[in-house]
Amino acid sequence: MTTQTGDSGVHLETEPLLAASHVTAGYGKTQVLSDVSLQVHPGEVVGILGHNGAGKTTLLKCLFRLLPLREGEVVFGGQSLSRRSSVETVRAGMSFTPSEKPIFRDLTVGQNLELGAHALRDRSDFRERLDEVLEIFPVLADRQQDIAGKFSGGQQRQLSLAIALMARPRLMLLDEPSLGISPAVVSKTFSTIRDLARGRGMSVLIVEQNVPAVTAIADRVYVLRNGSMVLEETGEQAREREVWWDLF
Repeated sequence: MTTQTGDSGVHLETEPLLAASHVTAGYGKTQVLSDVSLQVHPGEVVGILGHNGAGKTTLLKCLFRLLPLREGEVVFGGQSLSRRSSVETVRAGMSFTPSEKPIFRDLTVGQNLELGAHALRDRSDFRERLDEVLEIFPVLADRQQDIAGKFSGGQQRQLSLAIALMARPRLMLLDEPSLGISPAVVSKTFSTIRDLARGRGMSVLIVEQNVPAVTAIADRVYVLRNGSMVLEETGEQAREREVWWDLF
C-alpha cells in the first residue's frame, strides 16, 4: 500500500481511518453543513478551525452519529456508519468529548470513568483499562471518590479525556478542549493530546477556535466557514501562516 509521511512522521495510509464524504446536515429546516468532506488517518492529529456558528460542532455530531445525515456518507475503519447509532459508533472505536458539560459533575471521578466504558460489550478488562488511564492522569488516581464537579476547569478537562480513553478509542473527537481553562493548562492539555496520538497510534480530530493551540500539535488542519470546507493544509503550512482572519 502506498503511503506518504505527515508532519510528525505519521504515515498517512491511502485508506484513512475516518472518511466523511459530501456531508450535508442541519436542524429542522436550517441547513448547517453543505457538501463537507474530510479524512483522518491512523495516528494523525487533525484540527478543524472556524468561527462561531461555522458548523464545527454539528460536523462532530454527524461523525459520531448523534445527528442524521441529509446527504453524504461517514466511513470509519472501512465500514459505513451512516445508518449506525452513537452506541455502535463507540463500539466501532470512536469517542466524542463535547465542549459543554464534558463530565458528569454530580458523580464521583470513579463513577465518571466507569461510565466511559458503559457502551462496551466486553468489560472483562475494565480494571486494566482503569489502571492505564490513571497512569496517564495520576491526579485522578487519589481522587476517585471525589465529586467531579468540585474539580478545577483544567482537572475537569483531564477527566473528560480520561473518560474517553476508557473505551480505548481508535479516534477521539474533541470539541473545544481549551474552553474554560487557563492558557498554561491549555498548553499542558494539548501536549497530552499530542502524546496520546504519538505514543498510542491513536487518531484525534479536534474542533477549536484556539488556532495556536491546535496548529502547534496538528498534522493537518481544515477550516470550516459557513458550513463549507474552505481550506486544507498540513500542520507545517498552518504554523507558517500569519493571517487567518480572511478564512474565518
